[in-house]
Amino acid sequence: MAAVTANARGVVTDPAGVSPRDSRPPAPGAGGRSAESWKGHIIRELKHRDLSQHAMFQDLIRFYTQLLEKTSLTKGLLSSSARRPPAGSAPLSSLLQQSIQLKKTTGELAYQVVELQQQIKIKDSVLEEQHARLLQERRCLSRVSDAHQELRAQVEQVQGQNTALKVEYDALLERQRAAEAKLRQETVRGEELLAKVMKRKNQAAARMNSHNERRSRAREATLQAAARSKVNLDRSAVHPLSSTSPSSGFSNSSSAPSSRSTSPKNEKRDASMERKPMRLVRSASVTSPRILTSIKELFDRKRRGHSVCSQEEDLVSPVRICVSARVPARALQVLDAHEQDINAVRFSSSSDLLATGGTDKVIKLWEVRAGLLTHRGTLDGSTEGITCIEFDPMGFRILAASYSKAAMLWQLGDSVPKVTLTGHSRKVTAARFSSILHQVVTGSADGSIRLWDLRRAACLQSRNVAKYCSDLVCSENCIISGHYDGQIRVWDSRAASCVQVLPAQGKVTSLDLSSDHRQLLSCCRDDCLQLFDLRRWSNERVTFRADGFKCGSDSTKAVISPDCCYLAAGSADGAVYIWNVSTGKLETRLPDKHSSSISAVSWSLSGEYFVSVDKSKRAVLWSDM
Repeated sequence: MAAVTANARGVVTDPAGVSPRDSRPPAPGAGGRSAESWKGHIIRELKHRDLSQHAMFQDLIRFYTQLLEKTSLTKGLLSSSARRPPAGSAPLSSLLQQSIQLKKTTGELAYQVVELQQQIKIKDSVLEEQHARLLQERRCLSRVSDAHQELRAQVEQVQGQNTALKVEYDALLERQRAAEAKLRQETVRGEELLAKVMKRKNQAAARMNSHNERRSRAREATLQAAARSKVNLDRSAVHPLSSTSPSSGFSNSSSAPSSRSTSPKNEKRDASMERKPMRLVRSASVTSPRILTSIKELFDRKRRGHSVCSQEEDLVSPVRICVSARVPARALQVLDAHEQDINAVRFSSSSDLLATGGTDKVIKLWEVRAGLLTHRGTLDGSTEGITCIEFDPMGFRILAASYSKAAMLWQLGDSVPKVTLTGHSRKVTAARFSSILHQVVTGSADGSIRLWDLRRAACLQSRNVAKYCSDLVCSENCIISGHYDGQIRVWDSRAASCVQVLPAQGKVTSLDLSSDHRQLLSCCRDDCLQLFDLRRWSNERVTFRADGFKCGSDSTKAVISPDCCYLAAGSADGAVYIWNVSTGKLETRLPDKHSSSISAVSWSLSGEYFVSVDKSKRAVLWSDM
């Protein structure tokens, strides 16, 4: 009971709820001064805790104060009962009962005090945890604040950099605007210069045409004069001989007496008259070497100023006929022919030379021998990618179209273009040799079709359709062009007019003419091939399709076999599709050699080899061997 009272007093001394371990008595033997200092320290700590935690322990203080009051009252009663002797047994028993009751009450209060102390300990531990958490949160807040300051500094730095970049961007924008304005001015100036150049070229072409016309008229007049002189000479040669003919012999024999009676002087004059025309025949006979030489020189005379023609080119090309084309079955060789995409491929008329052209601005020549392609040479000179390749009928020259708005002509022995044909405003998509010697035809994305004279590098005719021209072919006295508006137009090269329009089933990507010039093949973007019969000139056509075949681009090329029995085209899935013309069904499909869309195919004129090229620099040589 005394221990409980001491603890209770200690709690009363600590109104803020100090735990009993903080009110331990001083060590024995310590001086009074140390005891006072210790007590003062305890009082200051308790006051501090009273100020900070007074509100939390109001109930405990009130209960503890009541307990002290009851304890003091109990002690007073016990002390008074001990001093006074008992007056009687009844009061003493009542006091004992009160004492027992007070002890019970004191015990209960002491138990409550212990429980409250336990609660105080729990609250102290919770408070310490909260203090620890608060300290941790403050540290975390400090770190977050530091990070926030760093981020603010970074934001300010980035804002400064953005401001500098904005200034640079504004400066670059101003420079770009100035450059665009200058570009527009230069473009207008270039167009004006081009117009002037074209005007001068047209004037020069007109002058050259008039000069050539005068020369041709003079030549015709010379030939006519030579023909007249020849006729006169023949007549003069026949006239003297008529006197010695059998028909005239009878008349001379009948007049023989009269002729004999003439004088010798008249005989000499007649003899001289007879000798004169005979001398004329001998000196100007049609068999005279001088006359033959002059006529030969007249026919062999050529203008060689700006001409790129040679005696070899003037030869008549032999007609090669393929009896039966081989259907390719396996790949003989696969190689990366160019550094970039390959757009065009073509065999020469002799079938032993192959030309490929691509986006890398060059044309490569390959010799075909024993089923292998061997690099023979490279043709340079184009400033942009190649779109189309064509060999001349003799195989001595190569004509190519390019993205540089021009077409170029090479001799096989020279890597530099001999002639460059300029005048289109957009890329040239097709270039073909005409049926007329020394003339070529070009088609462009600007919708125009132009006829050129290679000897003067001048444009003879220009036809403007205003529709993208994707490809063209040339036949006798006509030009056939395919366009993106789904129309195939037939032009009369003599009248420079469109004589017929054949509707296709979509964008026309390529055209090909059969070797006998009787059939026309068109490839369209609706994934089909169409075959027209040019002998009828009607809209009737045969359409060829196949499962899996898809036209890979706006410039995909399709061809007819040399024997006109098969059609071939490359698909977007990297496979080659070959159709049989007579059955209209797919003959074969050649997969697994190309990894990208096939752009062009070509069949050798001998029918022995077949080549396909794609957009991933690859060329494949096929055959049935």
